[in-house]
Amino acid sequence: MTAKATRKRRAGARWAVTNGLRGLASDPIAQRAKGLVRDELRAVYARDLRKWLVVAPIVGAATGLTVTGVVVVILRWLWPAVQGYYFRHQWAIVPGLTLSCAAAGWIMQRFTADPDMHSTEEVIRSYHELSGRIDVRAFVPKIAAAITTVGFGGSAALEGPGIYGGGAIGSWLWERLRRFGLTERDRRILLICGAAAGMSAVFRAPLTGIVFALEMPYRDDLVHEALVPSLIASVVAFVTLGSMLGTSPLFNFHGAGTYTGEDILWSALLGLAIGLVAMVFVVTFRRARQFGVRWGAPHWAKLGVGGLLTGVCGWAFLAMYPGTLAPLGPNYEAVGMVLNQAHSSAELLIFSGLKLAATLFTLGAGGVSAMFVPLFLTGGFLGTAFGQSVVHSSAVGLYAAVGMASFLSAGYKTPLAAVVFVAEATGGHAYLVPALIGAAVAYVVSGDASASAEQQLDEEERGDAAFAD
Repeated sequence: MTAKATRKRRAGARWAVTNGLRGLASDPIAQRAKGLVRDELRAVYARDLRKWLVVAPIVGAATGLTVTGVVVVILRWLWPAVQGYYFRHQWAIVPGLTLSCAAAGWIMQRFTADPDMHSTEEVIRSYHELSGRIDVRAFVPKIAAAITTVGFGGSAALEGPGIYGGGAIGSWLWERLRRFGLTERDRRILLICGAAAGMSAVFRAPLTGIVFALEMPYRDDLVHEALVPSLIASVVAFVTLGSMLGTSPLFNFHGAGTYTGEDILWSALLGLAIGLVAMVFVVTFRRARQFGVRWGAPHWAKLGVGGLLTGVCGWAFLAMYPGTLAPLGPNYEAVGMVLNQAHSSAELLIFSGLKLAATLFTLGAGGVSAMFVPLFLTGGFLGTAFGQSVVHSSAVGLYAAVGMASFLSAGYKTPLAAVVFVAEATGGHAYLVPALIGAAVAYVVSGDASASAEQQLDEEERGDAAFAD
């Protein structure tokens, strides 16, 4: 076949295909199929999720870097030195806490518009009342006040600056990243997205960060709309911090990994008891916090008094039980002690009572942080004492895990995050079922009492309030 004949045959084939496609496109059945496919694709991609693939990683990376700095300053530089000094010179505990808390109060009074608004509470209020807006001009002073509060022995932990820092970063970045298609509604999503990233990085627990941030604004609901960006940002923040500080679980938990039907019943009873204790503590804390806000003294004086009483709690425990355990500071080392060392039930109960009192004085007076770890730790101590003295079980780790999840669930109204945190941050995945049961019972028994004054009941309540306004 000649080259000319070959070209002619190919041209004819192209003409046949082109006309065939034109005819198919004009066919009524093909038209209907095309419309159906188009409608289905529009439904599938009705939400623009592509923007979160760009925006959420930026929020996660920025939050991860910020939290890494806070963790290094408090846990590697400041608190180890201060804690060691306190153990060697116990006379310094009370004046040290008094002066450091007063200094944190002065920072808040001098450099922030509302010294009583910070940490988790500010993020929740911003979500409900300010459409996700946070005044970032006070960002540095609030982080400095949090470092001063926690790093010098206040009974609180790092989730306060982590959640606030991430939320503030998310709110601030909304202004800078609007060209990626962000809407007004997305500012609230970025707020929660940043809070999830902060929680994830602080505890090296990305799933906990996601669940806690979604549960945090409500006592009985979730922020469903923030799921995808929170997931992305939490993982990125976790990887960012992990690349510099490691990704191993924050608390070393070694459990036997088995439980019986009898353990399930005991777990429910422990959840009942801790739910009642948590309810009493939360109601007392809310009353103390209201008194602290209304008290007309300068903010630095309020925190000075709170620091003095916190110091008395720490000094009193060391006077009774000399050693390296005290209800002060972030207390991460105490988690390992309760999980992996033997302590008498009397010591565990006294520590729990003084830890709750120290937390009440530190945060009730206006200390800059939150009480996630104090509640978690107290639940672990109470659960261990319960396992030793009531159940007489050799697997006290099970009851420590149930106690931890139960107190968090009742105190913060975050039952899912409580159980996930126990599994993720301690590595104790084997006790998930007993922990779920204890957390559920504690949640129900404690009613609507919550450590957060800004939490609302559910999304419908927020919507009704907005409609009424």
